[in-house]
Amino acid sequence: MQDYILIIAEKPTAARRIAEALAEKGTLKKKVEDGNVAYYEFLRNGEKHVVVSAVGHLFNLDAVEKRWKYPVFEAEWRPSFLVRKEAAFSRKYFKVLEKLVKNAKDFIVATDYDTEGSVIGMNILRFIAGVKDGKRMKFSTLTKQELINAYENLQPHLDFHQIEAGLARHEMDWLWGINLSRALTLALKNNGKKGFAILSTGRVQGPTLAILAKREEEIRKFKPKPYWQIEAKISLENRELVAKYEKDKIWSEKEAKKIFKECKVKEAKVLEVKKRKYKQNPPTPFNTTDLQTEAYNMFKFSPSQTLNIAETLYQEGYISYPRSASQKLPESIGYERILQALSNLPQYSSLCSEILKQEELSPVQGRKDDPAHPAIYPTSEPPDLKKLTPQQRKLYDLIVRRFLAVFATPALRETCRIKLDLNGHKFILVGKRTLEEGWMKFYSPYISLDEIDIPEMKVGESVRVLKINLLKKQTQPPARYTQGSIIKEMEKRNLGTRATRAEILKTLYDRGYVVGKSIKVTKLGEGVVKTLKKHCPTILSEELTRRFEKEMELILLGKKKREAVIEEAKKSLRKILRDFKKNEKKIGEALGKALMKAREEERKLGVCPNCGKELRIIKSRKSGLFFVGCSGYPECTTSYPLPRNSRIEFTGKICEKCKTPIIMVFRKGKRPFRMCLDPNCPTKAKWRKKKER
Repeated sequence: MQDYILIIAEKPTAARRIAEALAEKGTLKKKVEDGNVAYYEFLRNGEKHVVVSAVGHLFNLDAVEKRWKYPVFEAEWRPSFLVRKEAAFSRKYFKVLEKLVKNAKDFIVATDYDTEGSVIGMNILRFIAGVKDGKRMKFSTLTKQELINAYENLQPHLDFHQIEAGLARHEMDWLWGINLSRALTLALKNNGKKGFAILSTGRVQGPTLAILAKREEEIRKFKPKPYWQIEAKISLENRELVAKYEKDKIWSEKEAKKIFKECKVKEAKVLEVKKRKYKQNPPTPFNTTDLQTEAYNMFKFSPSQTLNIAETLYQEGYISYPRSASQKLPESIGYERILQALSNLPQYSSLCSEILKQEELSPVQGRKDDPAHPAIYPTSEPPDLKKLTPQQRKLYDLIVRRFLAVFATPALRETCRIKLDLNGHKFILVGKRTLEEGWMKFYSPYISLDEIDIPEMKVGESVRVLKINLLKKQTQPPARYTQGSIIKEMEKRNLGTRATRAEILKTLYDRGYVVGKSIKVTKLGEGVVKTLKKHCPTILSEELTRRFEKEMELILLGKKKREAVIEEAKKSLRKILRDFKKNEKKIGEALGKALMKAREEERKLGVCPNCGKELRIIKSRKSGLFFVGCSGYPECTTSYPLPRNSRIEFTGKICEKCKTPIIMVFRKGKRPFRMCLDPNCPTKAKWRKKKER
């Protein structure tokens, strides 16, 4: 008998919060099925409801043709636990949904309101429930009031434009990913001669790796050029300040030495004093990319780590939906209500009170918008901060303080530029100070300012010169991208989406194409880019990737049909794969060489502390285990054990105690850690004690 309304949530925590928000008093019941899958029954308006959750995508695209070949264009949606080993846990949620849809008389999709959430809901309805439509809840936070509003203002139908755009992205990424990754891997397998590895590339992964490889090439080709700088240390009111020669760089050593010699005087005269006051506006509200960039800069959280932490805060109702392109905070979120709630947390109490005293609450707004969600903000249901993990507390504090800062007044700063004369040569002394903190007071833990307060000075005044320094320097190569800056660069170039960029970057690390927080492209990553650039450059095309991003935006706006865009994609892909096939042998040979170079590079772990020769990772013929040995063997017998079932990466640093290289150890499912090679190093005393217990 069909006797209840079934609400489908995206994750278990969301299901619980929806049930708690909507249930009439005394009617909420939690049910647990085999496999510890919970769902909730309750009454609302006297009618029975059931809330059940998925665990993300319960269905994935899979090739119809099972042979490992390319090209492949036929795919079908299948349960995730049948497609991916790591999704085996989703089977129990699938079974519970299969059971509950049987007696449902109506369906409400309450997954995240974006293309991914919409696809998750639609696939459950069409493949498990056997229906083509349902009602839709739209919300940006999992707070009680917003969930009630979303229920009471249900959209009568599913959000088909989002569904179509989401399906198109899945199909597009599947077509590109499976075909290009198989092509690379098979080229290596069939023509690489020595060595084998699963290689991958994709519609966004390829262009992103090419950007990183181009920067690596610029750094390698960079030739430093010497230049000289002259600075004068002066005394003002018993303070030592530094004035710099008016030319930032002097390219001639002869000229620099001449000026240096002529400037050796005991006094300088003030030629000019210029002061300028200016306003510095508050920052814009966080969108996903801004949050990822700031969290990396402040805490060194990777983009994927930031999203994971933000997702846990969202699921508990503490922040709004963290995947948003918007830099705008609409009035409808309830500024005053949120500020009043945050004022209950001691560390924000006085700051919130200060903002609430303003005549009008008007946040700074950025240019970027998102039709589905506002910018990221703390909700009116703040957490007990003691119950958050240290990482959650850090990210929550960052989000709260950014939210407070956007309501504050501009900061007022002043620059003071003083021109000094040293024997006919001009030096510049620059001071900066904050006159009115404004928004900086609210965001202060995350601001780094140069505050140089210069005493009042007048034209014609004499200043005592303490010392003149001649500095020889070199021009520096362009900086490597960080995990924060590459995400920003991808957004700027319209590569990927706010939800996928972090995952793409993670894949580049997992494939061994890049290493380090300051991103260095490996020999394998360079080899893949060079090979594709030479033999099949379209795979690395940013222009093609952007074109299809725009096409998918048109699907979202209802201006283009998914089927037409996918056919265009297949047409482009067929041409790419034909070109690839023609050059498959050359590609395989080049990739094979790159793989061998990469493995040789990976085996190098710095210098032997005993003989100065190279330390390498070696596989024991007897045990099959890996260890570190000296290339000077048999003369030098230095060796060290390595952790089992781990990927090892040399950090480039040496332990101060035992003088052995420090490595980074990566284990599947565990946090990476650093260690030096010597098991008897004093830094490992605590480890040894634990083992002895």
